[in-house]
Amino acid sequence: MKFFFTEIPAERVFAPLKCTCIRLNNCRVLITLVRTGDCVYNPVELSEKIEKIVVQGELRKYYRFRPAQYYGGIATADCVGCNLSCIYCWSKAPREKPSKAWRFYSPEQAFRMMDVIARKRGYSQLRISGNEPTIGKQHLLKLLELVERTDYRFILETNGILLGRYPAYARHISNFKCVHVRVSLKGCDPEQFSLLTGANPEAFELQLDALRNLTDADGSVHAAVMKEFAPEEKLTSLKRRLAEINPGLARDLELEYLMPFPSARYI
Repeated sequence: MKFFFTEIPAERVFAPLKCTCIRLNNCRVLITLVRTGDCVYNPVELSEKIEKIVVQGELRKYYRFRPAQYYGGIATADCVGCNLSCIYCWSKAPREKPSKAWRFYSPEQAFRMMDVIARKRGYSQLRISGNEPTIGKQHLLKLLELVERTDYRFILETNGILLGRYPAYARHISNFKCVHVRVSLKGCDPEQFSLLTGANPEAFELQLDALRNLTDADGSVHAAVMKEFAPEEKLTSLKRRLAEINPGLARDLELEYLMPFPSARYI
C-alpha cells in the first residue's frame, strides 16, 4: 500500500495537525492537513506582506517560463509568492521562500517570454500560474493590456482572495476581453477552506465574493474545486451557493483532481 505524504515547513504550522486518507488512482493517500485553530492568518494581510517581497513597482518575480499541456496547450509564466498556504500545493520554494533571489520581470519582459513559447509551440493561450498572479496589481494589469492587443486568450488562475476583497480590481480584470478567470476554490465551505489553507475560515467568503464581483461585471469566469475534498453533501451545498450567485457557476463547476508530483514522498 502506498501513501502520499505532504510536508509542512515548521513556519507554516499554524495549529495542531491531523491526517486524513482519500482515494487516488486506487491507492490510499495520506495527507497531512492543518486543523482549524486560533493561530490562523488573514490572507489579505499576507498578500500585503508578500507583495513587498515579490513586487517592485511594475516588476514581478517569476521563477520560470514554460510550455504546458493544459487547456489544449498554453504558454505559462510561473510567478513567485502566494497569499494562501494550501497543504497540497506543489509550488514549494517559490511559495515558501519568496525572498529567494528569483528574477524580477517587467510586464513587457514577461509577455515576451510567453509570446516566444506560444509562437514556437503554436499556442493561442497564455497564463500565469505557480502562485497567486493577482498579487502585484500594476504588473498584472499592464501585462493584460499587452495581451489585449493580440489574439491570445489569457487564463487567469487565481484563488480569488484579492478579487473578492477589492470589487474594483475584479471589474478592471473583467474589462479585458482576452481574459477568462478560473477561480480555484479551496474546499466547499469555510471549515474545509481553513483546514486546507490554514487561513481564517471567513476568508472563504472572499472566494465567493470574487465570483460575484466578476459575474456582476460580466466577466468570463468559472470556478473549480478539488474533487478529493468535495464529498457529495458538501459539493451539493457548494453548488447551491454558486447558483445563488449565478446558475452558470454551478453548472460549469470544474472538478480538479489531486495528482502527486515528483517532490512527493511515498512511505
